[in-house]
Amino acid sequence: MKLMWHYTVRHKKLLLLNFLSVFGFIIIELGLPTLLARMIDQGVAQQNFDYVKKMGFVMLGVTIIGSILNLFLAYFGAKLTTKIIVDVRDDMYRNIQTFSHSEYEKIGVSSLITRITNDAYQVMLFLGQVLRTGFMTPMMFIGSLTMILIQNASLAKYVLYSIPILLVGIYLIAKYSEPMSQRQQKSLDKINRIVRENLSGLRVVRAFVNEKFQEKRFGEVNEVYAKNSINLFTLMSSAQPVFFIFFNFIIVLVIWVGAKQIEVGSLQVGELVAFIEYIFHALFSFMMFAGIFIMYPRAAVSADRIQEVLDTKTSILPNEGGTTTTETAGYVEFKEVSFAYDDTESPVLRNISFSAKPGQIVAFIGSTGSGKSTLIQLLPRFYDVTKGQVLIDGVDVRDYNIDSLRKKIGYIPQKALLFSGTIRDNLLFGNPDAKAEDFDYALEIAQAADFVSQKEKGLEEPVSEGGSNFSGGQKQRLAIARALIRRPSIYVFDDSFSALDYATDARLRKRLAQEITDATVFIVAQRVSTIMNADQIIVLNEGEIVGQGTHQELLKSNQIYYDIASSQLSEEELAYE
Repeated sequence: MKLMWHYTVRHKKLLLLNFLSVFGFIIIELGLPTLLARMIDQGVAQQNFDYVKKMGFVMLGVTIIGSILNLFLAYFGAKLTTKIIVDVRDDMYRNIQTFSHSEYEKIGVSSLITRITNDAYQVMLFLGQVLRTGFMTPMMFIGSLTMILIQNASLAKYVLYSIPILLVGIYLIAKYSEPMSQRQQKSLDKINRIVRENLSGLRVVRAFVNEKFQEKRFGEVNEVYAKNSINLFTLMSSAQPVFFIFFNFIIVLVIWVGAKQIEVGSLQVGELVAFIEYIFHALFSFMMFAGIFIMYPRAAVSADRIQEVLDTKTSILPNEGGTTTTETAGYVEFKEVSFAYDDTESPVLRNISFSAKPGQIVAFIGSTGSGKSTLIQLLPRFYDVTKGQVLIDGVDVRDYNIDSLRKKIGYIPQKALLFSGTIRDNLLFGNPDAKAEDFDYALEIAQAADFVSQKEKGLEEPVSEGGSNFSGGQKQRLAIARALIRRPSIYVFDDSFSALDYATDARLRKRLAQEITDATVFIVAQRVSTIMNADQIIVLNEGEIVGQGTHQELLKSNQIYYDIASSQLSEEELAYE
């Protein structure tokens, strides 16, 4: 509730207008039964039809005013709820943007999607109900109860006796609905995860003819979600008819006792009609308020999940007051660096030390799982070192303002990801201020100019989600162009040539060597041919440097590198110096 109130009070003006609409509507609703009682007792009973007509017009006017106030209530409530959820989603998204890889892995991408969509929606439904009836029902209940006591204290006791029973019912429903809501939301997380995996891996699923397996997997999780939802909705929906039966019983009891009082002359017909109206208002208001309490556990679960995202602080602090500029550009040094994904785990990198300077190409090679990608992800601070230091231009990366640090680096990940939009939009992602010559420069070096020019709309060619309308090689070249257009002082190619054919790979590397002479280039590769001309090749094995030198030096001095090279190169290429 604290989360919801925090966002609600941001919009005080709308909250005040909502409250005034509620207050006005309650006065109108509570006035109508009294007017009806007077019409019956002073008009109908005494056959004073002029009075009946007069009171009829008064009641019509009051009803119209009440309807207008009800419309205002609906409008202000809907507007306020929408603004609150917009704020919640904006704040969640803003905080998620600061997360490091560790936070994403901890919460889970599918769960984050559920929280920013479905959980926010559940909170919105609850807030909508609170703003529409949450303010109204307590005041309506108190007002109706007061009128009941004023009208006839002897009949009021039947209403008062029913309240403890209703409170017990509400408590039981709230108690059992909360764990049900938690199970439902967790099962929805699983559904989102499986759907996301299936859609992103659709080609793999089809290639291995595993559609039935995925259908079964989804069906099992969906069945669990359905079961949890049925149990929850059955509990919640059963409350209303049970309450209505109980209300009807109270009203029948009041009519029966009231009829006896009319018979002895201690109560008039109009007063009984008004009394029944007030009972209906009181009990119906109580039921509506009970509905909010029934909804609350489910909304509270969603609010807690949202609060967890908002409270999660990134382990990679942005260091707003950190270093923004340096005298040099492109100098990198790793000093006795060790890294573990978790403090309780054994390090995946141990005692890594090397240096690089502008104009150099430094390559990393090793078996799968040797820590190559992890090592270069320490440069832009996707993770922070466990021990040691990573220095860029003589400054520890942790001492940089994180935006300034990352602007120094052009990072091309293993999986080339394009964003929906156009080719131009994706390149502007690397440099929002890029000009026409910058596009030409980046596309030409990345060997993407030819296929982009052949597209019907050129740079304005649409890009589907994830770049699914481009081949793997085209996506990699556009991802490389996106980094090149930035013209950073450090380039990081994380196995970014794997989807390119050998000829394109060779041309691209040749152009990189010709044009990027004042930047430091790091290349992670599986192909020996990609890194043969590197100034320095670092061989990794089980998180440690086991070899360091040029291609020819390592062929002679490092058995691991020789084994990798011999598995890819011919004897003539191995013997060539």
